[in-house]
Amino acid sequence: MELLVLGGSVAAFRLLNAGLERLVPPPWTAQRNRWKWRNIWTSFVHSLLSGAGALLGFYLHPQMAQDLIDTHSPAAHRLLGVSVGYFLQDFIDMMCNQKFYQCWELLFHHSVVIVCFGIAFVVRRYIGFAMVALLVEINSVFLHLRTILRLAGLSHTTYYRVTSLVNLGTYMVFRISTLAWMTRWLVLNRESIPPATYLVSVVGMAIMTPMNIVLFFRLLRSDCLNSRQYDKEQ
Repeated sequence: MELLVLGGSVAAFRLLNAGLERLVPPPWTAQRNRWKWRNIWTSFVHSLLSGAGALLGFYLHPQMAQDLIDTHSPAAHRLLGVSVGYFLQDFIDMMCNQKFYQCWELLFHHSVVIVCFGIAFVVRRYIGFAMVALLVEINSVFLHLRTILRLAGLSHTTYYRVTSLVNLGTYMVFRISTLAWMTRWLVLNRESIPPATYLVSVVGMAIMTPMNIVLFFRLLRSDCLNSRQYDKEQ
Protein backbone atom coordinates (compact mmCIF):
# COMPACT_ATOMS: atom_id res chain seq x y z
CA MET A 1 0.00 0.00 0.00
CA GLU A 2 2.83 2.40 0.91
CA LEU A 3 4.57 1.83 -2.42
CA LEU A 4 1.28 2.39 -4.27
CA VAL A 5 0.74 5.75 -2.56
CA LEU A 6 4.35 6.83 -3.12
CA GLY A 7 4.44 5.69 -6.74
CA GLY A 8 1.07 7.23 -7.48
CA SER A 9 2.16 10.54 -5.97
CA VAL A 10 5.41 10.66 -7.93
CA ALA A 11 3.54 9.85 -11.16
CA ALA A 12 0.75 12.36 -10.47
CA PHE A 13 3.13 15.25 -9.77
CA ARG A 14 5.25 14.25 -12.78
CA LEU A 15 2.18 14.38 -15.03
CA LEU A 16 1.07 17.67 -13.48
CA ASN A 17 4.51 19.16 -14.10
CA ALA A 18 4.49 17.98 -17.71
CA GLY A 19 1.07 19.49 -18.43
CA LEU A 20 1.40 22.80 -16.61
CA GLU A 21 2.50 24.80 -19.64
CA ARG A 22 -0.92 24.06 -21.16
CA LEU A 23 -2.81 24.73 -17.94
CA VAL A 24 -0.83 27.88 -17.02
CA PRO A 25 1.08 29.14 -20.08
CA PRO A 26 4.29 30.97 -19.11
CA PRO A 27 4.30 34.73 -19.79
CA TRP A 28 6.96 36.20 -22.04
CA THR A 29 9.06 37.10 -19.00
CA ALA A 30 9.33 33.40 -18.09
CA GLN A 31 10.01 32.08 -21.59
CA ARG A 32 13.74 31.75 -20.90
CA ASN A 33 13.06 29.77 -17.73
CA ARG A 34 10.15 27.55 -18.67
CA TRP A 35 11.37 24.73 -16.42
CA LYS A 36 11.33 27.04 -13.39
CA TRP A 37 7.80 28.14 -14.27
CA ARG A 38 6.58 24.53 -14.35
CA ASN A 39 8.51 23.56 -11.24
CA ILE A 40 7.28 26.41 -9.07
CA TRP A 41 3.65 25.87 -10.08
CA THR A 42 3.98 22.18 -9.18
CA SER A 43 5.38 23.20 -5.79
CA PHE A 44 2.51 25.68 -5.37
CA VAL A 45 -0.07 22.93 -5.93
CA HIS A 46 1.68 20.65 -3.42
CA SER A 47 1.75 23.43 -0.82
CA LEU A 48 -1.98 24.09 -1.23
CA LEU A 49 -2.77 20.39 -0.96
CA SER A 50 -0.50 19.53 1.97
CA GLY A 51 -0.98 22.72 3.99
CA ALA A 52 -4.78 22.59 3.73
CA GLY A 53 -4.71 18.82 4.27
CA ALA A 54 -2.69 19.11 7.48
CA LEU A 55 -5.05 21.76 8.88
CA LEU A 56 -8.09 19.71 7.91
CA GLY A 57 -6.53 16.60 9.42
CA PHE A 58 -6.21 18.20 12.85
CA TYR A 59 -9.73 19.64 12.57
CA LEU A 60 -11.37 16.33 11.63
CA HIS A 61 -9.19 14.20 13.91
CA PRO A 62 -8.36 16.37 16.98
CA GLN A 63 -7.07 13.35 18.90
CA MET A 64 -4.01 13.48 16.66
CA ALA A 65 -2.97 16.77 18.28
CA GLN A 66 -3.00 15.10 21.72
CA ASP A 67 -0.84 12.17 20.63
CA LEU A 68 1.58 13.05 17.84
CA ILE A 69 3.28 9.66 18.00
CA ASP A 70 0.70 6.88 17.71
CA THR A 71 -2.63 8.52 16.85
CA HIS A 72 -3.48 9.39 13.27
CA SER A 73 -6.15 8.95 10.64
CA PRO A 74 -5.67 6.91 7.44
CA ALA A 75 -6.07 10.14 5.46
CA ALA A 76 -3.18 11.77 7.35
CA HIS A 77 -0.97 8.77 6.59
CA ARG A 78 -1.85 8.97 2.89
CA LEU A 79 -1.25 12.73 2.83
CA LEU A 80 2.22 12.15 4.24
CA GLY A 81 2.89 9.59 1.51
CA VAL A 82 1.73 12.07 -1.14
CA SER A 83 4.15 14.67 0.24
CA VAL A 84 7.06 12.20 0.23
CA GLY A 85 6.19 11.42 -3.40
CA TYR A 86 6.20 15.11 -4.27
CA PHE A 87 9.63 15.69 -2.69
CA LEU A 88 11.02 12.65 -4.51
CA GLN A 89 9.65 13.95 -7.82
CA ASP A 90 10.96 17.46 -7.20
CA PHE A 91 14.39 16.09 -6.23
CA ILE A 92 14.60 14.17 -9.50
CA ASP A 93 13.28 17.15 -11.47
CA MET A 94 15.99 19.44 -10.10
CA MET A 95 18.73 16.86 -10.67
CA CYS A 96 17.69 16.51 -14.31
CA ASN A 97 17.20 20.21 -15.10
CA GLN A 98 19.67 22.18 -12.99
CA LYS A 99 23.36 22.13 -12.26
CA PHE A 100 24.30 20.98 -8.78
CA TYR A 101 25.67 24.35 -7.66
CA GLN A 102 22.35 25.97 -8.56
CA CYS A 103 20.19 23.75 -6.38
CA TRP A 104 22.36 22.03 -3.78
CA GLU A 105 20.56 23.75 -0.88
CA LEU A 106 17.15 22.54 -2.04
CA LEU A 107 18.51 19.06 -2.75
CA PHE A 108 19.90 18.95 0.79
CA HIS A 109 16.57 20.22 2.18
CA HIS A 110 14.59 17.63 0.20
CA SER A 111 16.94 14.82 1.31
CA VAL A 112 16.32 15.63 4.98
CA VAL A 113 12.55 15.86 4.45
CA ILE A 114 12.41 12.58 2.50
CA VAL A 115 14.33 10.71 5.20
CA CYS A 116 12.31 12.12 8.13
CA PHE A 117 8.90 11.89 6.47
CA GLY A 118 9.79 8.53 4.92
CA ILE A 119 10.55 6.96 8.30
CA ALA A 120 7.24 8.17 9.74
CA PHE A 121 5.35 6.96 6.66
CA VAL A 122 6.90 3.47 6.66
CA VAL A 123 6.69 2.75 10.41
CA ARG A 124 3.24 4.43 10.69
CA ARG A 125 4.29 6.40 13.77
CA TYR A 126 4.93 10.12 14.35
CA ILE A 127 2.34 10.92 11.66
CA GLY A 128 0.89 13.68 13.87
CA PHE A 129 4.35 15.20 14.28
CA ALA A 130 4.79 15.10 10.50
CA MET A 131 1.41 16.82 10.07
CA VAL A 132 2.68 19.64 12.30
CA ALA A 133 5.70 19.91 10.00
CA LEU A 134 3.37 20.13 6.98
CA LEU A 135 1.77 23.25 8.46
CA VAL A 136 4.93 24.95 7.17
CA GLU A 137 3.45 24.48 3.69
CA ILE A 138 0.81 27.11 4.50
CA ASN A 139 3.62 29.65 4.29
CA SER A 140 5.01 27.91 1.20
CA VAL A 141 1.81 28.80 -0.67
CA PHE A 142 2.74 32.49 -0.42
CA LEU A 143 6.46 31.82 -0.85
CA HIS A 144 5.78 30.10 -4.18
CA LEU A 145 3.20 32.70 -5.21
CA ARG A 146 5.86 35.36 -4.63
CA THR A 147 8.23 33.51 -6.98
CA ILE A 148 5.49 33.11 -9.61
CA LEU A 149 4.87 36.87 -9.56
CA ARG A 150 8.58 37.57 -9.92
CA LEU A 151 8.81 35.21 -12.90
CA ALA A 152 5.80 36.95 -14.42
CA GLY A 153 7.58 40.31 -14.18
CA LEU A 154 5.21 41.67 -11.53
CA SER A 155 7.74 42.29 -8.75
CA HIS A 156 7.00 46.03 -8.61
CA THR A 157 3.22 45.76 -8.38
CA THR A 158 0.96 46.28 -5.37
CA TYR A 159 -0.16 42.66 -5.62
CA TYR A 160 3.45 41.51 -5.23
CA ARG A 161 4.05 43.79 -2.23
CA VAL A 162 0.94 42.50 -0.47
CA THR A 163 1.99 38.92 -1.24
CA SER A 164 5.50 39.54 0.08
CA LEU A 165 4.15 41.00 3.34
CA VAL A 166 1.76 38.07 3.82
CA ASN A 167 4.64 35.75 3.01
CA LEU A 168 6.85 37.30 5.72
CA GLY A 169 4.00 37.19 8.24
CA THR A 170 3.09 33.56 7.58
CA TYR A 171 6.80 32.73 7.52
CA MET A 172 7.05 33.78 11.16
CA VAL A 173 3.80 32.09 12.21
CA PHE A 174 3.80 28.84 10.22
CA ARG A 175 7.50 28.28 9.60
CA ILE A 176 9.74 29.78 12.30
CA SER A 177 7.23 29.31 15.14
CA THR A 178 6.34 25.79 13.98
CA LEU A 179 9.99 24.73 13.83
CA ALA A 180 10.59 26.20 17.30
CA TRP A 181 7.56 24.34 18.68
CA MET A 182 8.70 21.07 17.08
CA THR A 183 12.16 21.45 18.63
CA ARG A 184 10.59 22.05 22.05
CA TRP A 185 8.32 19.02 21.61
CA LEU A 186 11.28 16.79 20.79
CA VAL A 187 13.11 17.91 23.94
CA LEU A 188 10.06 17.39 26.19
CA ASN A 189 9.22 13.98 24.73
CA ARG A 190 12.72 12.57 24.46
CA GLU A 191 11.95 9.59 26.70
CA SER A 192 9.04 8.52 24.48
CA ILE A 193 11.14 8.34 21.30
CA PRO A 194 13.65 5.56 20.45
CA PRO A 195 17.27 6.84 20.40
CA ALA A 196 17.80 6.27 16.66
CA THR A 197 14.57 8.06 15.71
CA TYR A 198 15.32 10.85 18.16
CA LEU A 199 18.79 11.33 16.65
CA VAL A 200 17.38 11.56 13.12
CA SER A 201 14.75 14.06 14.29
CA VAL A 202 17.21 16.26 16.17
CA VAL A 203 19.68 16.27 13.28
CA GLY A 204 16.84 17.12 10.90
CA MET A 205 15.72 20.05 13.06
CA ALA A 206 19.32 21.22 13.49
CA ILE A 207 19.62 21.40 9.70
CA MET A 208 16.20 22.81 8.84
CA THR A 209 16.03 25.58 11.45
CA PRO A 210 19.19 27.49 10.40
CA MET A 211 18.30 27.06 6.70
CA ASN A 212 14.89 28.62 7.29
CA ILE A 213 16.29 31.48 9.38
CA VAL A 214 18.80 32.30 6.63
CA LEU A 215 16.02 32.21 4.01
CA PHE A 216 13.90 34.56 6.13
CA PHE A 217 16.64 37.19 6.22
CA ARG A 218 17.18 36.80 2.47
CA LEU A 219 13.48 37.47 1.91
CA LEU A 220 13.54 40.38 4.33
CA ARG A 221 16.49 41.95 2.53
CA SER A 222 15.00 41.38 -0.92
CA ASP A 223 11.43 42.46 -0.25
CA CYS A 224 11.87 45.17 2.38
CA LEU A 225 15.32 46.73 2.13
CA ASN A 226 15.68 46.52 -1.65
CA SER A 227 12.06 47.57 -2.14
CA ARG A 228 12.63 50.74 -0.13
CA GLN A 229 15.69 51.52 -2.20
CA TYR A 230 13.64 51.06 -5.39
CA ASP A 231 10.92 53.42 -4.05
CA LYS A 232 13.51 56.11 -3.32
CA GLU A 233 14.91 55.84 -6.84
CA GLN A 234 11.42 56.22 -8.30
